[in-house]
Amino acid sequence: MESRPWQARVKADPVEFPHRYADPRDVETVALLAASLAYGRADLFKPKIAGILAGLGPRPARALASLDVAKAKELLGGFVYRFNLPSDVAVLLLGMGRSLDKFGSLEAAFVAGESTSWQTTLARFAKGLRAAAPEKEIVKKLGPIRGLHHLLPFAEAGAAKRLNLYLRWMVRGPDPIDFGIWKQLSPAQLVIPLDTHVMRISKWLGLTRRSTIGWATAEEVTASLRQLDPADPVRYDFALCHYGMSGACPAKPVKANCQRCSLRAECRIGSR
Repeated sequence: MESRPWQARVKADPVEFPHRYADPRDVETVALLAASLAYGRADLFKPKIAGILAGLGPRPARALASLDVAKAKELLGGFVYRFNLPSDVAVLLLGMGRSLDKFGSLEAAFVAGESTSWQTTLARFAKGLRAAAPEKEIVKKLGPIRGLHHLLPFAEAGAAKRLNLYLRWMVRGPDPIDFGIWKQLSPAQLVIPLDTHVMRISKWLGLTRRSTIGWATAEEVTASLRQLDPADPVRYDFALCHYGMSGACPAKPVKANCQRCSLRAECRIGSR
């Protein structure tokens, strides 16, 4: 792979938003909001995230801790982004605020549901956030829920890409991309955030033999990467994802790109 300045790629990534904050509580709450809405095109979801953060003000964690349904209605009035309506996002925001009030941090809320299964731990975290929010009151005042299960997936089905992305940001590092502010978990526990870019490149590199994006595939790719770095297998995620996002490794291979790629010899497409 050709070298790409991390600063330029961070600006094209939802991790840009938590990098605007210094306080760990602000970082972890903004990161969860950003990761949860990071689907589809970045130029479409990033303005939605920015709008919510503008409404929360300079101390978003403090604002979430005092957020109620009436304030959420005012904050999210008119919000629509693909699958999600105001009530979906209100459940997430109020769930975070009440979890902060109960546990002191989202890290503590996550660890409270820790299991021997990473998949189960993610599911318990999502369920805990949803249970903490007054869902019936939210629906009554903000309208119907449409895509809450997409926004906060339970991880029993699918690859739970955005929750795994959030955990990568919080647990591994600190480095110029990831924060490493959650100290009660190990990077070795993480599962790669599997999206279409990482899936395609992983298959070409022989990191998986599977053809569908799902939890089993995410675990298989992670297991392959663990052979390279057992202590920090998802350290490669940002590079793999952005190599696809940037167009350097597109779905339809470009000969010139393949010729200058340092992984060409290991890639079943590039080696041809």
